[in-house]
Amino acid sequence: MKNLELKIMLRFSKNTNERVLILYICPSSTMKMKFIKKANILQLIILILVLNSCKKKTELKPVSVNLQEEILPKMKPLSNEVPKLTAEYVNSKKGAIEAFYKKNWPNNSLNGGFLVAKNGYIIFEKYEGYSNFRKKTLITADTPLHLASVGKVITATAVLKLINAKKIDLDQKVNTILKEFPYPEVTIRTLLNHRSGMRSYSYFTDKKDIWDRHKILTNQDILNLMATKDIGLESKTDTRFAYCNTNYAILALIIEKITGLTYKEAMKQMIFDPLGMKNTFVMDYEKDRKTVAPSYKGNRVEIGMDFLDAVYGDKNIYSTPRDLLKFDRARSSSKFLEPELLSQVYTGYSNEHKGLRNYGLGIRMTQWKTGQTLYYHNGWWHGNTSSYVTLRNENVTIISLSNKFSRNPYNIRKLSALFGDYPFKLDKDEKEE
Repeated sequence: MKNLELKIMLRFSKNTNERVLILYICPSSTMKMKFIKKANILQLIILILVLNSCKKKTELKPVSVNLQEEILPKMKPLSNEVPKLTAEYVNSKKGAIEAFYKKNWPNNSLNGGFLVAKNGYIIFEKYEGYSNFRKKTLITADTPLHLASVGKVITATAVLKLINAKKIDLDQKVNTILKEFPYPEVTIRTLLNHRSGMRSYSYFTDKKDIWDRHKILTNQDILNLMATKDIGLESKTDTRFAYCNTNYAILALIIEKITGLTYKEAMKQMIFDPLGMKNTFVMDYEKDRKTVAPSYKGNRVEIGMDFLDAVYGDKNIYSTPRDLLKFDRARSSSKFLEPELLSQVYTGYSNEHKGLRNYGLGIRMTQWKTGQTLYYHNGWWHGNTSSYVTLRNENVTIISLSNKFSRNPYNIRKLSALFGDYPFKLDKDEKEE
């Protein structure tokens, strides 16, 4: 027992009426023992056995326990696959991608970043335009741009990691986590798949008797308003799909509640830092709004921020195509989620009306009768437009980000036809957000 400190704690279980003896052994310069009053004979016998066991050890090495890892499940990077893509393969795709790029963004009109990769290897990428037109700051591979709703995929990923780690349950009622949450049937699943039936915060806060638009709205404000202003559901929970930013604003609050961290810090520790996403962050409205890349209308007129720009979870993540490639690779890893949970992520939940499009857990999908499915997510906030396409069967990642409004980034899903059996025509525009 040399250089050890033994701490004893007695807990009383209300459910079983049993005393539980817990022993803590840790390095110390002196040996200190504290006994809890009323320790019974059995507990003392256990203590003696522990002491005798320790005496037989000539050296006891302290065990290093990473408590943060126990609390925060973290993404794990996935290295690029071997063998590398052959020059012949790259050249066979690069020409068609470049032709698509020039047609989609003639005269270098993207004003953002574009990337196509397979197995983690970049086949084609392009960065052009200005992150700030006034300052003439050029957009490079390291320039973070607003992801808009593509950030929902990242929020969903953090929630899924918490579910996978048994910190919360997929079908857990939200009001068991956020006590003031007023809708008893809403679960984490129905937040993730947009079937909660809640109203969009951008609509109900637009009313003067609900919110003063001169005040910056926060996630907690949204929760408080729903709890106190009699804001009813738009539809009964889990009866239909209704894309709603409120779902992901509430998911961000759940992340904070479970991790004990701000959303910004939780995302940093769980996803950005472990994956080496050095140019990715959650915007802090008070600290960052004057330094992040602004957004613009199609005619380059700057769009200022408004009272909704402090809300996060549904948006407010800034990143780059290269960082998103790291993120997509990690989601492709066998270590991302347990198979049963992973299969639920890529399941369509809204089947009331038959159609091509559906929504999983934080991911959009197009499902054809042939059985092929395309997974993606688009974004649009102010002048920021974005698109993230992940071809799971082909290990292909396609990303487009821009801070100058245009629907053209949504066209990148058509490039999937170059890699697999996806029935897209390269000359047809995509109009969906």
